[in-house]
Amino acid sequence: MINLRHTALVLTSLLPMLSHADGNPVDKVYAPYVQPLEREIEWRMTDSDGRRVQRLGLGKSLTDRLFIEGYLIGEDNQNNDFRLQAFEVEALWQLTEQGEYGIDWGLITELERQRDDENWEVAAGLIALKEWGRWVATSNLWLKYEWGETQESEFETALSLQTRYRLSRYFEPAIEFYGGEDTRALGPVFLGDISLSPGKKLHWEVGVLTGLSSKTADTNWRALLEYEF
Repeated sequence: MINLRHTALVLTSLLPMLSHADGNPVDKVYAPYVQPLEREIEWRMTDSDGRRVQRLGLGKSLTDRLFIEGYLIGEDNQNNDFRLQAFEVEALWQLTEQGEYGIDWGLITELERQRDDENWEVAAGLIALKEWGRWVATSNLWLKYEWGETQESEFETALSLQTRYRLSRYFEPAIEFYGGEDTRALGPVFLGDISLSPGKKLHWEVGVLTGLSSKTADTNWRALLEYEF
């Protein structure tokens, strides 16, 4: 069983590492696995005090270790004006076989370009997943670099953590934490899978995270739907 006191101490020790990050990293906790021949259509949304960001993605596994996905990113502001804001391509590498070691490892890389400005962001995230019976703990540790015409060139770091309980394949309760320079958020998330037909399923996630610092939005919603086929 997970030692909650030990987990809290680890979280506290990692917070100073995030002093160079900005923005809102509340989004998604990635698992390190790639399914051979998998294709997916993904939609996800985050809403922090009226700033709503949505992503629409199309992805495909190229090998049994590499998954590529492209995204259109849009933002819906407080005036309900939705506009396409950026484009992104993402690559997920499964580094180890599931259960090969005590921790399963993966690596994710992203390249994002703003639509209207010559602003770019490249990111790399180290994924670690550990299982204890029905408990699963996942961490994503990010290093990012931004540059462009209208933004300063700078490095950023971010951290996201998830602890979930595999109650059933249809419903799994979880707790997530996201950290950055302007973000400390913690809260419950619920997720599960719905089988549609052989080889096809719908994965869903929904959660609400509470801001833990004065710079973090009081309420941070996130939702995700993935159609895998």
